[in-house]
Amino acid sequence: MKFTGKARLDKAVNSLIGIIEGIAIDGSINDVELTFLRLWLSEHEELRSRHPFDELIPVVEAAIADGVFTPEEHEELKWLCERLRSSEFYDEITADLQRLHAVLGGIVADTHIAESELRGLSSWMEDHDHLKRRWPFEEVGSLIISVLADQRIDEDEHQRLHSFFSEFIALADDRTLTSPLLKKGNQALGGLCAVCPEITFDDKHFVFTGASNRYPLAQIAETVAALGGQVTRNLSRKADYLVIGADGNPCWKYTCYGHKVEKAIEMRKAGSMLLIVHEHDFHDAVADLS
Repeated sequence: MKFTGKARLDKAVNSLIGIIEGIAIDGSINDVELTFLRLWLSEHEELRSRHPFDELIPVVEAAIADGVFTPEEHEELKWLCERLRSSEFYDEITADLQRLHAVLGGIVADTHIAESELRGLSSWMEDHDHLKRRWPFEEVGSLIISVLADQRIDEDEHQRLHSFFSEFIALADDRTLTSPLLKKGNQALGGLCAVCPEITFDDKHFVFTGASNRYPLAQIAETVAALGGQVTRNLSRKADYLVIGADGNPCWKYTCYGHKVEKAIEMRKAGSMLLIVHEHDFHDAVADLS
């Protein structure tokens, strides 16, 4: 605690920025979301006497004292957080990933996720596309695209969103950074495949899983090699892409994905830059170079 105190302060400020963005992303604040801000206060009460919390906590308390969090209070608090946020212990990527985690937690704070919140989150992600390839940016983007494809959120989709976003509510520890929940069964939390991924081949390592509906693996491997890449059988730290075959695989462990995909998700949670892509996107990338 002695040597990580400053880092804890930075992380908490990053989280607060995300929380206030998440609960206000649809343009309205309700009582449950105010309670979420109060939870943040209680989680950091022990730090009240330390900078920057000696400045920050009184402002948060004053903003929610009357049970209303006005747009002006939202902007003032966000401005203060931005001024206090330090990059000494975290680079921009880490700080904004913490911020994304808190945005997700803020959105789900009132247990209801609206279409307007998803569109606001999508806009936030467009402004932070430097987080591409990193967990859970790609998974969140893929999930938003699939849910909003029909311009509505049905009950099953809301449950998927709620289950995934709820894993990012933790405020005071690194649980969401190192071990977010991976459920079994038909619901793979988050979106599996990256949306519109940037796929390059030179010196890149590809792993394939499932069945292709176009070519045998040997022919695909020849194509990758001709473009400067390499196909390997097993996932390792060298892997850059896991390509999921368009025909799936009836033997997949959890019906919607198999062992390689499960391992890839765990690797991404641990910080790997491995990208999970659909076979269609792989073939599009090949065509672009033809």
